Amino acid sequence: MIIQDNTFRQIKIKHANEILTHLLELNEPFSVLCVREGINFNPLLPEKITENFTDVILFSLANYTLRSAFLENGQLIFEAGFGEENFGSVVSVPIENIIQITQEETPLFINVSATLPKTQKPKNPFAINPRNKKFLKDTK
Repeated sequence: MIIQDNTFRQIKIKHANEILTHLLELNEPFSVLCVREGINFNPLLPEKITENFTDVILFSLANYTLRSAFLENGQLIFEAGFGEENFGSVVSVPIENIIQITQEETPLFINVSATLPKTQKPKNPFAINPRNKKFLKDTK
């Protein structure tokens, strides 16, 4: 199936990046629907906020959140407030996690590949045995 093809995924990531770049240059408010796994919050959000999150999260970027937004290293990064107390956190969303980009309820971009499991790097069976560590190059 084409949506599982790595080349197709890369095309969708590039397309999302181009749309996000354009929206940020125009300073146009928009929303992104994202797969939760892989999204980072700094500082971490309190559990009473994250316990209400589902597997997908909708972020609306407008006003200060939009002005703080930028793209870097394959991530959409912005500051946002969460919960009743408007707990502030810097959010980093991998572009590959973006399922949909909308503006005023109009879909601008859809990536069904974002909902599929990410391909895992194959494990080296030699590295599983702890006695073999002395033969492996140190990656630190």
